[in-house]
Amino acid sequence: MPLADSITLTQRNVYILPTRPGLMLGVTLLVLLVATINYQLNLGYLLTFLLAGSALVGMHVCHGTLRGLSTHLTPPTPQHAGTAAVFDVRLHNDRRSVRYGIGLSVLHPVGSDTQAHWAWTDVPAQGSSTVQVAFTPPRRGLHRLPTLTAETRFPLGTFRVWTVWRPAAQMLVYPAAESHPPPLPSGEPRSGGAAAAARAQSSGEFDGVRGYQRGDPMKIVVWKKAANAMGGDGYSGELVVRDTQQAQRHELWLDLTRAGPGDVEQKLSRLCAWVLQADRLALDYGLRLPALEVKPGSGEAHKRRCLEALALC
Repeated sequence: MPLADSITLTQRNVYILPTRPGLMLGVTLLVLLVATINYQLNLGYLLTFLLAGSALVGMHVCHGTLRGLSTHLTPPTPQHAGTAAVFDVRLHNDRRSVRYGIGLSVLHPVGSDTQAHWAWTDVPAQGSSTVQVAFTPPRRGLHRLPTLTAETRFPLGTFRVWTVWRPAAQMLVYPAAESHPPPLPSGEPRSGGAAAAARAQSSGEFDGVRGYQRGDPMKIVVWKKAANAMGGDGYSGELVVRDTQQAQRHELWLDLTRAGPGDVEQKLSRLCAWVLQADRLALDYGLRLPALEVKPGSGEAHKRRCLEALALC
């Protein structure tokens, strides 16, 4: 099956089999037919062929509910390992009639103990409907989205019509952040001596923070941290300012070799927590990995770059 983020369901990729109630209905119809022939009951023929005709019409309607449906997948945003990743699937219907009872889920291997979680929807006539499908990535890294399945048993439940879909989109999974990380490491001496200190002083970007003291200029107050603290329940009303003296001498580096004991995954989990903590404090920070070094910076783009480096380490 080819990888694709958009597919149109046809008779080539839509499959149909009777359900257990459908098999029971078939056995019942066979018994009715044998009894009717044996006793020569005209009303028995009428009932048998009426039920058989209804089952055949239901089979045709059930297969047509999926056949001709167009699907399009929106790739999910990056997530941390261990958290549910949710992505949208849009179903488009070109017909002039509503398609009822369509479910989507992640396809699990046969015999797996994992229970499927279905998202059900009705697609309006000549319209679209969007459903959300969730799965939990097993580990960090770049992963292809899992195989999906869509099915319906409308209208009688005697037949199951389904399809299998292999998306082409990939998803980046960040390491899981350590729940209770130690404090951020101490800064390292800046390279460049007085020239680096002069650049930091002129640009106004400093790595260290300290409590606000009377007489400090308002331009060095870390307003982003104050705003974040004000939005929480534990805001104490204290302001913090950028420590210009510390910034002239030190810069914050998050180094894999200084992330404490443990295996590589535990160290990456701690670095992830430090990146998030430094970003909340609006600090300038750099990242050192065995094959990559990210220069000190701040902001959302810098945080994403560091998290991507941790995910692909």
